[in-house]
Amino acid sequence: MKGVAVVAHQGKTLDGGLPELRRELAVYGITEPEWHEVPKSKKAPKEVRKAIKNGAELVIVWGGDGMVQRCVDVLAGTGTTLAIIPAGTANLLATNLGIPKDLKAAVGIAVGPHRRKLDVGRINGEGFAVMAGAGFDARMIAAADGGLKDRFGRLAYVWTGARNIRAKPFGARIDVDGQKWFRGDASCILVGNVGQLFGGVEAFENARPDDGSFELGVVTAHGAIEWLRTIARAAVDSAAASPYTETTSARKIRIRLDRKVPYELDGGDRTKVRELRIQLEPGAVRVCVPSEAPAAAAAGD
Repeated sequence: MKGVAVVAHQGKTLDGGLPELRRELAVYGITEPEWHEVPKSKKAPKEVRKAIKNGAELVIVWGGDGMVQRCVDVLAGTGTTLAIIPAGTANLLATNLGIPKDLKAAVGIAVGPHRRKLDVGRINGEGFAVMAGAGFDARMIAAADGGLKDRFGRLAYVWTGARNIRAKPFGARIDVDGQKWFRGDASCILVGNVGQLFGGVEAFENARPDDGSFELGVVTAHGAIEWLRTIARAAVDSAAASPYTETTSARKIRIRLDRKVPYELDGGDRTKVRELRIQLEPGAVRVCVPSEAPAAAAAGD
C-alpha cells in the first residue's frame, strides 16, 4: 500500500506501543510509512499538512479524541482518508464507529477496504467530529485535563463533573438554521454529531455522524438535585428524556451568551467566549471503519 502516513501522539500508548504499530503495519506490507510523532495534539495539524502535501492517501492517527479532532480539522475536505488507532482515554469517535481499543484489530480496519464519509462540524472555524459544548461539560473537561485524567482515566470526569454541578447558569440566545429556537438560562449547551458520549451514555439517541445534521441540546438543570435527576434519566434512557433538557436537529447554529463561558470540542477545552457559530460540512471526511460499522453501512469509495 502506497501513500500511507502515520501521525502519532508520543504520550499515548496502546498494547505494544508505537514499535508494535510498525510491526503490525509491516504485516500488511507497509514497511516504510511516512512517520510523524508529536509531543502534543496541537502539534499534529502541521504534520498532517506535510503528509497531505507529500501525497498521503491514508493518514493513520495514533492517539485520543483530541488528537483525532486536530487531524480531522485538517483532513476535512481534502479527500485523504483517516484511520484511527484509539490510544486515548475516552476514544469517543472510535467507539461510535465500532473501532476497538485493540492494536491489531484497529490496524486491520485501517488497511481494510471499508470507508465511511462522516459529517464534520465547524465551531468558530475549528473542525470537530464528535461533539462541541459550552458550560458544564467544558468546565468538567478542563478540570480533568492533564494529570487528573492521566492518573484516573474516565473517573476523572466523574470527579470534576460532581465539582461543577453547582456552577451558576448563564443566559443564552440560540438560533437554529436562521430561526429563533431558545432564549433563557442554561447550564450546558451540547452539539452532538454522534449519540454515545462519556461512559456509554446515550446523549442523542437519533444522532448519526453521516445524516447531514447535528443534534443540539440545552440543559437547564440548576443545582445538585436537578443535575442528578438529569444524569439518572440519561443513564436509564437518554439525556433528551429529561424535563431539564430541550433538543432539536440543526445544520447551522448561532449561540450568544450573556457572559464569557468556556467551550470544548471533541473533549478538548478552549478559551471562554460570548458567541459560538457552528456549521455542518456534510460528508467532509472519509474514515476507515469495520465491515459492520454501527448505525449505518460503511460507504464505499
